Amino acid sequence: MSDIRASRTRLVAAAATVVLAALSLTACNDGTGIKDDGAAAKTSSTLHHPTASTTPPPSSDADVNASSSDSDAKSAPAAKRPGVSSGKPVTCEGSNTKVVAVPLTRPVNHILLTVTNTGGKSCFLYGYPAVRFGEAQAVPPVIDGSRPQAVVTLEAGQSGYASVNLSAADGSSSNGHTAKSLTVSFYGPSLSGSVGAAARPSLPAKGVYVDDSLKVTYWQQSMGDAISW
Repeated sequence: MSDIRASRTRLVAAAATVVLAALSLTACNDGTGIKDDGAAAKTSSTLHHPTASTTPPPSSDADVNASSSDSDAKSAPAAKRPGVSSGKPVTCEGSNTKVVAVPLTRPVNHILLTVTNTGGKSCFLYGYPAVRFGEAQAVPPVIDGSRPQAVVTLEAGQSGYASVNLSAADGSSSNGHTAKSLTVSFYGPSLSGSVGAAARPSLPAKGVYVDDSLKVTYWQQSMGDAISW
């Protein structure tokens, strides 16, 4: 039993010696004889978790490029976020415009489509209106000669126009019928398909008469150009 107690006594003494030695080294570490344990913990944390100020400089051009790419990637989402600060025009479509369809007395058998930009950005009216009367599956052709010299641009609050030739004035065309609903879709820059939301302007309660001669003009900047076809 005495041997065991002696062994324990020697172990405790040895441990105490190690602790005292460590404290002595710590006390002399900063040249003042005093070492803050909190500072030591902070130094250890800094070594294991480097911040931007302790990150070593790139060692090669490849490292510089990689660092630049990482920075660009982090800032890209903010630059691409729509409607924040780009200020670029958008495509006119049903959600940022109001469309009104009004029958005309001259030219006869025509309606005028008026599209007003109700959004906060300018928008482009590409091509011509893709109109469907009633349950029609196909859109009517466009009058080639009505193509404007430039894409119609609408600032906020401005309007663009197109006219729709509903039927032959002399009644010579076929498949005439009365339509009571109208859907107007919008094209994008490629004119390959409709984009965004469609508009559904009201027609007169009695409807409008359409036949196989149905056709539309391109979007126009002025009402006069739209109704001249």
